[in-house]
Amino acid sequence: MEILKSNKFLDLTHTIASPLFDAAENPWGVLPLIEEFIKGLGPMLGTDYEERFPGVWVHNTATIAPTASITGPAIIGPGTEVRHCAFIRGNAVIGADCVIGNSVEVKNSIIFDECEVPHYNYVGDSVLGYKAHLGAGSITSNIKNDKTNVEVSIPLGRIDTKLRKFGAIVGDGAQIGCNSVLNPGTLIGRGASIYPLSNVRGMIADNVIYKTGGKTTARVKLKKELSKGAFEVRQ
Repeated sequence: MEILKSNKFLDLTHTIASPLFDAAENPWGVLPLIEEFIKGLGPMLGTDYEERFPGVWVHNTATIAPTASITGPAIIGPGTEVRHCAFIRGNAVIGADCVIGNSVEVKNSIIFDECEVPHYNYVGDSVLGYKAHLGAGSITSNIKNDKTNVEVSIPLGRIDTKLRKFGAIVGDGAQIGCNSVLNPGTLIGRGASIYPLSNVRGMIADNVIYKTGGKTTARVKLKKELSKGAFEVRQ
């Protein structure tokens, strides 16, 4: 289905894992493939990467706090900062110039370049796009209470993902407000902005503001025209 193709949410030039998305029908289709992908690619990454821990390949420009815990297999890209008490617990592909912050937990996920997950977040069985940002305390909930397969809800109906664990797809540039919960199978469009304390499920369109109760409005950008001394409002 065209509206669910990976390139509708993600710029695939901003992840080392792009071959996985090329092969998958939908973006969540990459989740069962992450482990073997890392094990195959890691030893081939070259001298810019060091196998810092067993099965964990870290670029030589990445910064890893001594208090961070990283379990393989994992790849951590150039310029990325893994901060105090971060917990990367396997099957994680983390791109370039990312922030994995204080007490953040990541497992079985792909995090695109320049994505920031800075404070007390949980990212499980999810994909976070280029320049996406998770506010403090926001999490991806990756398993239903009844432990049945996660379904994706779209305007045309519901789709069984065949996965028992699947958190969220967060599109490029999306902003997730503090202490928000992305329920299992949530799809966030590019450039969407989620209000703090939101309980989000289903498919959120590109470039909207998602407010309490599920209401959405168009996201308006303000551009200051310094030469004119005025503001231009653009849709």
